[in-house]
Amino acid sequence: MALYEHVFLARQDLAQAQVDALAELVTGIVTEKGGKVVKTETWGLRSIAYRIAKNRKAHYVLLEIDAPGDVVAEIERQLGINEDIIRFMTIRVDAHEAGPSAMMRRGERDRERSRDRGDRSERGGDRPRRDDGERGGFSRDAA
Repeated sequence: MALYEHVFLARQDLAQAQVDALAELVTGIVTEKGGKVVKTETWGLRSIAYRIAKNRKAHYVLLEIDAPGDVVAEIERQLGINEDIIRFMTIRVDAHEAGPSAMMRRGERDRERSRDRGDRSERGGDRPRRDDGERGGFSRDAA
């Protein structure tokens, strides 16, 4: 059997339970045809690079699959019919990654950074005050 990574994008107005049901649909197709889903990751609601069918965001889901080639054709046929799926992509890989995918590692790293930053904003927090107590910019008595 071959190893595949399958990613699909679901519409932004779906609830998380509906997105999980779509992942279960794909899992059911794979197991019915004699394959197995090694790992399922939900990356959450993320912005997409350009608008697709009036959607600016989408729910991303990754499935790592170990199955024969005809399973991929059936998955893509089923998802092509489903109107809740915006896009999908399946690629064949030599081996699955051990541990979380790059997207999940990125999310963990971002959460750690925001925790380390505390209450400060992304741009570095408060600007220093001038001697007269005002924040930068022009003073009122400047002519």
